[in-house]
Amino acid sequence: MGVLAWADAGRARAPEKVRQIGVLSPFSASVAAPLHQAFRSSLSDLGWVEGKNVNIEYRYAEGSGNRLDDLAADLVRLKVDVIVTSVTADALAAHKATRTIPIVVAVGDPVALGLVESLARPGGNVTGLSTMSVETAGKRLELLTDLLPKLSRVAVLWDPQSPISTLAWKETQLPARRLGVQLHSLEVRSSDELDQAVESAIRSRADAIDVMPGPVFTSNLKRIADLAAKNRLPSIFPFPAYADAGGLATFGPDRVDLFRRAATFVDRILKGAKPRDLPIDRAIRFELVINMKTAKALDITIPESVLVRADRLIK
Repeated sequence: MGVLAWADAGRARAPEKVRQIGVLSPFSASVAAPLHQAFRSSLSDLGWVEGKNVNIEYRYAEGSGNRLDDLAADLVRLKVDVIVTSVTADALAAHKATRTIPIVVAVGDPVALGLVESLARPGGNVTGLSTMSVETAGKRLELLTDLLPKLSRVAVLWDPQSPISTLAWKETQLPARRLGVQLHSLEVRSSDELDQAVESAIRSRADAIDVMPGPVFTSNLKRIADLAAKNRLPSIFPFPAYADAGGLATFGPDRVDLFRRAATFVDRILKGAKPRDLPIDRAIRFELVINMKTAKALDITIPESVLVRADRLIK
């Protein structure tokens, strides 16, 4: 009995296995910081504490999309238990790197991107959330017409190398016809092309610029906002950080909330659930943010009907 009791006590004192989470991002650590902080906080609430029972390996592409494949492969070599991605580019890189390690994503349309078979039954090693950023592309254009009643021509910055950027660009065209707004397509594949794109917008006499989602844009928030302000161009973007950087307005999913919710998928996977059996959740919180300082600098009076809809005003 004494030997058995000693053995049982030894097993009880065995250290808890430390699980490994890989976090892949096309952005810089500073841009992704609010998202990853929300993720860690939610994990902690679920009992997963970094450095105690879970270790998180971060890989940042620093805005260079061509690094994502190598970074994803590095996480696979580490044999992490689950990979968490930020947007479409890194989700596709992770999916390319492994079809066995679970992947938790937050992308615009995981079905259209070929990541899952359906929202209800993902069917493979990918699950997570749909940001619905493609669907909100048309709403951003509508918002621009509300902000600028005389709007007639909009320059659209999009990246043909980014699947979600391409889908959002296509989604914008139907509401443009309905609203009677002419779109000027500006393809931007790298940060080196941003100045030229804004110059083209000015030459085309665009009334505003509409920036589609995509790593090249999210990694250059401040630069795009500064270029728009310098050339007195009202601008709209999918992510709130753009308004904080000086852009006129943003409308899109609350990505901090998405990362909090992503932690619940990781929790279930670490406890034994299979991604194929975890239905994709949809974004439920969307934010309209308006930078009133930028509006004043551009001599734009924001209609009261828009102000009352705003979730946040930057003054």
